[in-house]
Amino acid sequence: MQAQDDHESVYAGLLVNDDHWAFGTDFEDPLAGVDTTVPAGVDPAVLARYCLALGDDALVFSHRLSQWCSNAPDLEEDIALANTALDLLGQARLLLARAAAADPALVPALPEGSPVPPEDALAFFRDDRDFANVRLAEVPNGDFAEVVVRLLLFSTWRLALFEQLAGSRDAVLAAVAAKGRKELAYHREYAARWFLTLAQGTDESRRRLLAALDGLWPLWPELFSTHPVEAAAAEAGVGVDPAAVAGAVDAVVEQVFTASGVTRPERGALAGVRGRFGRDGAHTEALSRMLAEMQVVARAHPKGLW
Repeated sequence: MQAQDDHESVYAGLLVNDDHWAFGTDFEDPLAGVDTTVPAGVDPAVLARYCLALGDDALVFSHRLSQWCSNAPDLEEDIALANTALDLLGQARLLLARAAAADPALVPALPEGSPVPPEDALAFFRDDRDFANVRLAEVPNGDFAEVVVRLLLFSTWRLALFEQLAGSRDAVLAAVAAKGRKELAYHREYAARWFLTLAQGTDESRRRLLAALDGLWPLWPELFSTHPVEAAAAEAGVGVDPAAVAGAVDAVVEQVFTASGVTRPERGALAGVRGRFGRDGAHTEALSRMLAEMQVVARAHPKGLW
């Protein structure tokens, strides 16, 4: 209960303003008052693309989690998943804004006079091949057991990254990670408790959990495959090499498996497309379908005020 009391949504202050809002209006710069100077010796393009990758992970998985709204098994889980989606959306907004500030050339060109802020332009006006998220974030939702397994794997991995990223030389990344790791610790605890519950519940709940784990496991190795941008960001002291956290992440996941009486799946990694993976812009068909739905209104009205 203590972890839940300490949990604060990144969107907690939005209700201060009674006006209705959407992209393009009523939002201040999310990085206002923050030092966005690129640290000395760091390539702005590397920093921007690293932030873009982490932001895309959060944005895409947030959208998948938001699709559970009104579809979860009960109201409590409905609210829990919606809040988790909002946490990740908040992280995505800050990370995409940081990417745009570090390298404005990344931001898609929009019609003159468009009020769309840079972070929204990155979210709504890029094609699937321009997204750098890991494929675990984008696959379509399955049943409740699937979202439990996916959230456990994703949050355990991302929490390990953020724990190290809190020491980043980049002030923005360090601040995002310091706040984000508290949110991710809650996400991981929530998923781990449900993993144990389903594993030790009925025969049917265990069957569904094992089926979900078996289906998602081939996407797991990709999370620890180091992309050149991640390697460069880590070398510059602003990012984290995902391979460096593999041992710590594996130890946590193994603890959950052991407590739940679940055996680690023996399935190989999902192949890339000619050696290219999510970080390279090579995605499953599911991402393009998701983006078509997510971006349709923004693209139809690029100069709209909402």
